[in-house]
Amino acid sequence: MNLPISSMTTAEKVAAMEALWASLQQAVDPPPAPDWHGQVLSRRREQIERGETTFLSLEEVRTNIERHSERRSWSRLKPNPIL
Repeated sequence: MNLPISSMTTAEKVAAMEALWASLQQAVDPPPAPDWHGQVLSRRREQIERGETTFLSLEEVRTNIERHSERRSWSRLKPNPIL
């Protein structure tokens, strides 16, 4: 397959990606996970077993994201004292 990607508009590229994604979601045989996924999962399992990691509740994650996004918005509004 050869798509004229370089001559497509952004809207056409997005439409093509959406069509591909919809097609992949309907696939009966999902693609296999890459080998590195298993390596990451194994490393994380080992960290859990050694007590080297912590877990956050979904509410804690949401709070952290909200705080981070508030700081980023606020930092864009404040003048930079270094300048």
